[in-house]
Amino acid sequence: MESPQAPEPATVPTIDFGALGRNLAGALFEPGAPVYDELATPWNLAVQTSPAAVVEAANAADVVECVKFAAANSLPVAVQATGHGIASDFEGALLIHTRLLDSCTLNSDSNTARTGAGVTWATVLTQGADLGLIGLCGSAPGVGVAGYTSGGGIGPMVRTFGAASDKVRSFDVVTGDGELRHATAQSEPDLFWGLRGGKGSLGIITGMEFELLELPVIYAGALFFDTAHVENVLRTWAQWCPTLPHTATTSVAMMQLPPMPGVPEPLAGRFTIAVRYVFVGTADEGATWLAPMRSAGVLLMDAVGPMPSSMIGLVHSDPEDSLPAAERSTLLADFPLEAVETLLEAAGPDSSSPQLMVEIRQLGGVLPQLPEAPSALCHREAGFGLHSVAVGPPPELPAFGAHAEAMIQNMAPWAHGGSLANFAAGNGSGAFAESYTPSVLEKLSTLARHFDPGNVFRLGQVPTR
Repeated sequence: MESPQAPEPATVPTIDFGALGRNLAGALFEPGAPVYDELATPWNLAVQTSPAAVVEAANAADVVECVKFAAANSLPVAVQATGHGIASDFEGALLIHTRLLDSCTLNSDSNTARTGAGVTWATVLTQGADLGLIGLCGSAPGVGVAGYTSGGGIGPMVRTFGAASDKVRSFDVVTGDGELRHATAQSEPDLFWGLRGGKGSLGIITGMEFELLELPVIYAGALFFDTAHVENVLRTWAQWCPTLPHTATTSVAMMQLPPMPGVPEPLAGRFTIAVRYVFVGTADEGATWLAPMRSAGVLLMDAVGPMPSSMIGLVHSDPEDSLPAAERSTLLADFPLEAVETLLEAAGPDSSSPQLMVEIRQLGGVLPQLPEAPSALCHREAGFGLHSVAVGPPPELPAFGAHAEAMIQNMAPWAHGGSLANFAAGNGSGAFAESYTPSVLEKLSTLARHFDPGNVFRLGQVPTR
């Protein structure tokens, strides 16, 4: 009697990417090419990506060609510029890299900027410096304008001016049906709604226009305190926040910075706490409001003062270089003294916390005010955001992430529920789903079925099927 034969392994169809490459103004790279690795690597080095091919798009027409090719070959599509917002490993996907879409034009007559998908906030800030104009960037100027804004855009002036997505006038976007569309509140209201907060679920942004602010100078920076003063500073900050006007935006971060290039000597190798502060108004007013924090402990560094608004990245001084990290995030309804004590137990100086940074950002101010044109951005009414970052060898990162998740669970009595899309990167589709209310998530899914009938954006950051 013959032995039963094992079933033959399923064959994976071979995709002829050469046909796509010949139709591009840009370039296509398959695994093995040195540029492939460069373009496929995200900012977080702990995430290993393996797209089937990478296209360095030269223009919007290239993006259209890629989406149509992917639809014809049943391939998922992903997009990357700086790689800060990666949501999956892109396995088997056609990855479109947009760094060459780098046109950036500022108009001082209309106080607007027109940017391509590859432009970072650093470019907008630099060009705006001579004009006294600034956009609502995030804490890290190296992040891409398009990805940041499509996630809502909650930055270091959010209490004063709201979300970056509220300032958008138009998008140029390639939807999943392979169409290049110009979306405004008037021409494509549903698409315009979803692109402001919905991240990558409805299309690939190739360009956008948004409003700038006339704000040449801000009163801003950070105060740094040593280990012995962490507890008092955090308690003082929690009681100080409710007194602040909407012209002030602040966050506080407990940090364990290693001795390495770029870390100021007073902060290197010790447990410290930083109070970040941006005030829109006169320096005297800003100093008056900040006074309670300046007296909360002995200062290691006082780096708060008048500065050009183009230097706003110095407030947080987020790392610019790629590194392996585990990040976790949640939203809080409130941050009373009881919550302070709980956070100190989990991540304070005596906790043996593995986190490089644990940050609390105050929200509120004008953020809860809805824009004239509605958007998909949710959870505007949250009082605070909690965010943690741990850095280390990839094998150790799951344990660091587990510590952060336990810390967040301990903060549950003050939870608002949900998270913000730009802070949920790398934590899976479930975390992104929590960035939206059920009704908004359902509307995004309905729009995705309309604009992406072939489901080519199934690796998008919002579960749409």
